[in-house]
Amino acid sequence: MKRTNLLPLALYFCNALFLNACSPADNPPASEIKCPLEGYKLVWSDEFSNSTIDNAKWTYQVANAGWVNHELQTYVKEQSPQGNKVAECADGTLRIHCFKEGEKIYSGRLYGNRNVGFKYGYIEASIKLPKGKGTWPAWWMMPVSSSNWPACGEIDIMEEVGVDANMVSSSIHCQAYNHPNKTQKTHEMYCAGAEDGFHIYALEWTEDYIRTYVDGKIQLYFPNDKTGNNDTWPFNKAFYPILNIAWGGDWGGYKGVDETALPVTMEIDYVRVWQKK
Repeated sequence: MKRTNLLPLALYFCNALFLNACSPADNPPASEIKCPLEGYKLVWSDEFSNSTIDNAKWTYQVANAGWVNHELQTYVKEQSPQGNKVAECADGTLRIHCFKEGEKIYSGRLYGNRNVGFKYGYIEASIKLPKGKGTWPAWWMMPVSSSNWPACGEIDIMEEVGVDANMVSSSIHCQAYNHPNKTQKTHEMYCAGAEDGFHIYALEWTEDYIRTYVDGKIQLYFPNDKTGNNDTWPFNKAFYPILNIAWGGDWGGYKGVDETALPVTMEIDYVRVWQKK
């Protein structure tokens, strides 16, 4: 799935919270961290400071290879048949693993607050991306009541494919704009060191517009056209966040895959959600 640049690079926020993330051990309690935008309060977060994944916050996707986008990985709950974990908490981070076991590729895909989701807000995660030709890590959102994609809507806060290392992409999909028709609204940005350290990928979502950010720099801007047409703005309902590593597929494998890169890990320092007070 090839991405094309459609929107210009824009402004910077002058806020230190948007700088490259500190090491996990440096994180203060989320309750003490102010939103980079004024007038917001923290409503949901995970600092991944426990030794296990919080099952009250996160659920696993279970799906076979080829389920979507011709991807090659099998998503399993917690661990592979041989007991290797596809996701775990360690040293203050969430780690999603993708690896080969026998003839299969296994990986993790986690949904946050899936049954409730969030409608509007400022949402960010600090993430270190995996390396390797074939990787397709993503930090994105789907509606709680999702059916008839792409009409239901999709917000891709951050995606990257390993063959184009450090080139991160942000996209909007809906009935009017979607990748099967090559009309999705997408912007790519080079993020130096995205695979070597933590960077902050954020979404600002209001009834008027959607903005995404990389380390405080505006990446994508998508305004509500105010026509009341669900084909162009289905983003007036609750969405939930998703974290995953895909392997291969239409985009991740568009130049092939290199299994010698496996195993790989996507590391998440935190996920935080603020909404207006």
